[in-house]
Amino acid sequence: MASSPCGNSSFDSGLEIKTRSVEQTLIPLVSQITTLINHKDKLKKSGKTQRALQRLGQAVSVAVGRFVTVGQVIATENLELREEMSLACSEARRAGDTIARLTDAAGTEPLEPDGRNTAFTDRTAMVKAARMLLSSVTKVLVLADRIVIKQIISSRNKVLITLEQLERVFSFQEFVQIFSQFGNEMVEFAHLTGDRQNDLKDEKKKARMAVARAVLEKCTMMLLTASKTCLRHPDCESARINKDAVFQRMRFALELVVQIVTDTRPSTDAETLPVSIYCGIRDFKAKVEGLREQLYCVTRESLTALLERIAEQTEDFTDSAYTSHEHRESILQLCHLARQELRQLGAHWELAQSLGASEATEEMEISILKTCHCVSELRQELHRAAVGPALDLLKYHTEHTVLKALKVSGGEGNLEGVDEYSCRLTEQKEQLVETCRLLRHVSGTEPLEITCVHAEETFQVIGPQIISAAQTLALHPTSKIAKENLEVFCEAWESQLSDMSILLREINDVFEGRRDKRTYLSLPRPGKHLPNLKVVKAVKLDAEEQSTVAKLGLELRLITSDLDSECEKWDDHEHDIIRQAQSMSSMAYSMYLFTRGEGLLKTTLDLFQQAEVFSEEGFQLCSSLQALSSQVGDEEKVMITSETEKLVTLCQQLQVTARSMVQGKSATFLKVQSSVQHTKGILEIVVFLLPACHKLARKYLSESSSLSSPQIWREKHLAIPDKEDPLNNKNTSGFGVKSLEHHMASLTFLESK
Repeated sequence: MASSPCGNSSFDSGLEIKTRSVEQTLIPLVSQITTLINHKDKLKKSGKTQRALQRLGQAVSVAVGRFVTVGQVIATENLELREEMSLACSEARRAGDTIARLTDAAGTEPLEPDGRNTAFTDRTAMVKAARMLLSSVTKVLVLADRIVIKQIISSRNKVLITLEQLERVFSFQEFVQIFSQFGNEMVEFAHLTGDRQNDLKDEKKKARMAVARAVLEKCTMMLLTASKTCLRHPDCESARINKDAVFQRMRFALELVVQIVTDTRPSTDAETLPVSIYCGIRDFKAKVEGLREQLYCVTRESLTALLERIAEQTEDFTDSAYTSHEHRESILQLCHLARQELRQLGAHWELAQSLGASEATEEMEISILKTCHCVSELRQELHRAAVGPALDLLKYHTEHTVLKALKVSGGEGNLEGVDEYSCRLTEQKEQLVETCRLLRHVSGTEPLEITCVHAEETFQVIGPQIISAAQTLALHPTSKIAKENLEVFCEAWESQLSDMSILLREINDVFEGRRDKRTYLSLPRPGKHLPNLKVVKAVKLDAEEQSTVAKLGLELRLITSDLDSECEKWDDHEHDIIRQAQSMSSMAYSMYLFTRGEGLLKTTLDLFQQAEVFSEEGFQLCSSLQALSSQVGDEEKVMITSETEKLVTLCQQLQVTARSMVQGKSATFLKVQSSVQHTKGILEIVVFLLPACHKLARKYLSESSSLSSPQIWREKHLAIPDKEDPLNNKNTSGFGVKSLEHHMASLTFLESK
């Protein structure tokens, strides 16, 4: 109990912690329990320390009482969880009362001859009560989290019902009414899933949630135009095919969200993605290098089988029509060389075992190095074979020649031209699908693998949809809605090509050993799910404005690089300060991409919302810095406090700028410049502060005793300001995990003096 269980996947209760909010809420309680249990190691306590422990026990009991009250309200409002929640609350209250009684009894015992008390004579009871408290509070939090899941599923069901109604409508008037309701429901669903995505601990689940939300975002506009086209031309078969494909894709995404939040997969679905070549090579190298210390940890046959599996997967490259002859020959040669090196290693390995060696011999060491070097060369060659052609392909499609030709042919009613360019688009689609399949093998991380699979599926689906939309337009060349529908699907194709460009850069970053720079996915952007049929298009920068703001963007990129370098120096990457700094770096990077006309932020509205979210993260960092300053000496405190005040001011200025209403092209562009400039100023302060904070965090971690350690740990991980704190102006009303977090915060003031 003296160590934090938060690093594990489960607590004594056996309940898996899947979200960061639940995990972070438990940390202060673990800290308090650690304080109590660690005091058991020193039986004799001074009167001052004894009284402090007594106050600690009483305060724990009071805080748990308030916490339990919230849990009981949740139980009252959710009948299906009432019994479980009530039982967990009763256990928590009983454990809290026991801790208070034990600490109180210790304070009233007679003094020893040396003037000290003997603390906690009933050690077993204290440990048992502490374990029960941690287990029961964990149960309450996980049950509250189930309510969040229930909200997501309920929201999804509402969307699904309305979706089915939209699919069956036959009049424009009815469609307008239902789509208005559908738009509102999609906004609610997007916010719930966005919160869940950012809260998930599992990076693979986060990536899958991002995929599902991206599909829903793009399909919402497709659904609008495809449905309108079908209503306008009810007898058109290509229009019906086009619409049906959109509805099917949306149902897939809605089902995927439920699978993620409930942690279930359909029986027909594979449990995991097939192992990529990158992962296979990584595992193979790890096993080979493990032979240095343990000659008997694996068998020769298992290593041979693993290498053969890697060689078999390389056939995806060698059999591909898009792999050059040079790459194909090099891959085959490296596979052959790897087999040779492994056979040589096997011979030295068997000799070492026959001699009874306990570790690798010199000959084995040389063979291990050669084998690992060979498969590393294979990985590099596969990376070049996948990424190089992908970059060339994206450059080739920059002008979107085929899409433009399809629009022209459709608008002229030229069915033969549509058929001709549809064949060319199908060829492009197959090439892009094959490219994504090869990129998955070299992506380097499971989240990027999932993104590659999503890109592959997107091209596979949108290609035929563009063709059916073009056929509809060719049959009805004067139809404005058919033309608009084709435009929407072509924009989705272009957007996916842009996303693929970002994906390639991320894959290169991983390959070259740089930190995986993930573009921050904020909540749904304004203008994407408006329920009205006349969608207002947000402003995009023109070429001149893009050129002007590009210089600012470059400065922002350089600062994010400096920030990333400082972040890499930290040992504890779970520290609040470093997590918040990395999050801000990711958001700033997405803003930099906007200044280049790239990335997920497409319009000025996207940029301004990202800036607002960035400022909120900056306020959270200020709270963490304030918590750190309370632990340091006066001189250090003055420096941190001074810089934090500057940071607060800049965050407030950025927030005001992002929220301000402007009209006109010139005013909008000035707002863009100000937003980027304020973001740059904030990051400059963060880069200045990080080295000092790193030094102080290491210093006070090494100096912390068993008594002070929980305090530092607690203040590091859960610095929740009072309601009046200007850094925390979010509404915490309503019950659920966030409300319970607020009540758990009362545990943070319990440290003994």
